[in-house]
Amino acid sequence: MQAKKHFDAHIIEEGFWGQEINHTTYNLARMNMFLHNINYDKFNIMLGNTLIEPHFNDDKPFDAIVSNPPYSVKWIGSDDPTLINDERFAPAGVLAPKSKADFAFVLHALNYLSSKGRAAIVCFPGIFYRGSAEKKIRQYLVDNNYVETVISLAPNLFFGTSIAVNILVLSKHKTDTKTQFIDASQFFKKATNNNLLTDKHIEQIIALFDSKDDVAYLAQCVEHQSITDNDYNLSVSAYVEAEDTREVIDITQLNAEIKTTVSKIDKLRSDIDAIVAEIEA
Repeated sequence: MQAKKHFDAHIIEEGFWGQEINHTTYNLARMNMFLHNINYDKFNIMLGNTLIEPHFNDDKPFDAIVSNPPYSVKWIGSDDPTLINDERFAPAGVLAPKSKADFAFVLHALNYLSSKGRAAIVCFPGIFYRGSAEKKIRQYLVDNNYVETVISLAPNLFFGTSIAVNILVLSKHKTDTKTQFIDASQFFKKATNNNLLTDKHIEQIIALFDSKDDVAYLAQCVEHQSITDNDYNLSVSAYVEAEDTREVIDITQLNAEIKTTVSKIDKLRSDIDAIVAEIEA
C-alpha cells in the first residue's frame, strides 16, 4: 500500500494479492488491509510456501510487485529435480543455491511481473556479488535487461536485523540497456534502536530513481558492457564512488607549522641547557 502512493492512480485498479508462509504475518497482512480501508473483495492474501506452492497463477501477471523475502533462507532447490523445469526458474537455467533462496524469490517475482510493471524486492547484499549459481542468475537478469535499479540503503533500518540491505528493482519495459545504481546509505535519521527513513529521504531516493541522472557519490547509470566486464557484479559500491569525507590537509601549511614547532623546541632545549649549565657552575 505504501508502494501504491508512488504509482499513477490507474495502475493499481483491481486490488492486492499476496502470499505469506508465516501464519502470524499472514494474519497481520490481512488485518492491515482492513485498517487501510481495503474492502475484502479488493485483496486476496494466501497462506503458503511461495517457492514450492505458489498461488495466483491464474491472476498473473501483476503491474506492481513488492517483496521482502527472508534473507538467505534454505529451500529444497536442486533436491527437487522438477524445479529446474518450473516456468519461474527454467529461463535462468540454474536454481538458487539450497542454502540461499534469495534469487528464487527474485525469479518468482519476475515471472509474475507484467510487461508494463515493476517489482521492488528487498535483498541481502551478498547476492549481488557472490559467485556460482547466483552469478549465473545475475547474468540472466542483466543480459535480458530486467535490472532497472539497485539501491543500497543505510544499515539498521529493519527490525530484527542491522544489515544494510539493498532494493532490487526489476522491469520488463526499460527504454535502454543501462542499469542504475543508487547509494542511499546516507539517507537515514538516527533513532533509539533503529535508523529511520523519513518521508524526505524517500522523496530524495524516488527523485534519483525517476530522473536516472548521474549524481556524484549518489547515483550512476552503467552500460551493460561495463557490468559484463565487471563479472556481473551488481554491488552499488562497484559503480558509485564513495565520497571522501576525510579532512583535506594543506601540506605547505603543515610543513610551516612543523618548522615553527621544531624551532620552539630547539629554543626550549637551548634555554634548558643554559639553566643546567648555570646550576652546575
